[in-house]
Amino acid sequence: MVVDDHRLLAEALASALKLRGHRVLAAAAPAAGAAELVITRAPEVCLLGTATPAEPGIFDPVIKIKRERPQVAVLVLGPVPSPRGIAAAFASGASGYVRHDERIEGVERAIMKARAGEAAVAPALLQGAFSELLNPASQPDDEGQRLLQMLTPREVEVLVRVADGEDTRLIAAGMGIAPSTARTHVQRVLMKLGVGSRLEAAALAARTGLLDRAGPVMRDGTPSEGPQR
Repeated sequence: MVVDDHRLLAEALASALKLRGHRVLAAAAPAAGAAELVITRAPEVCLLGTATPAEPGIFDPVIKIKRERPQVAVLVLGPVPSPRGIAAAFASGASGYVRHDERIEGVERAIMKARAGEAAVAPALLQGAFSELLNPASQPDDEGQRLLQMLTPREVEVLVRVADGEDTRLIAAGMGIAPSTARTHVQRVLMKLGVGSRLEAAALAARTGLLDRAGPVMRDGTPSEGPQR
């Protein structure tokens, strides 16, 4: 069974697995009802998608599935995780972690391992998870703070304006800079945050709490307060 918030991804992966001879019970994308769907269908293996492996409570569906259907092997399908994220996945009862950019052959190997009762995870990810468990203080706890430290005060202000829905023209007018300069600032913010669009940048900033910390940084970093000559 494949369950993911992005229906297109779920259906594409299910189709690829079917072409390789696997029987896929369902390809659905209920954000809140994933656990109930898996519990009801009781598949042998479930690929459960997540976009934020480090977010608190994100693996609650895994915990519920393992409590109700302990025989179901759950493979978390997600982005490159932090060590804390991969550790949390296993702590919740997951049988493995498969990256979104994994080749179909890798997904298939993970399924086979999970069916055999083995840990299905790349060695590098597993090593990082053990390092985090053994040395929790060596990794930053606050993703928002880490991202914030990558930006200059001017870029923080740009990000706040992007999150407020301002386009390039409004950003330029509010900061007293040329539109071309504002556009350059926006592109640098997107590059530093590792996202491809303003919407993604705003979502990441909100999800990690970066926006909540932006005020103090802007006050300390002397952001623009009007047109500059």
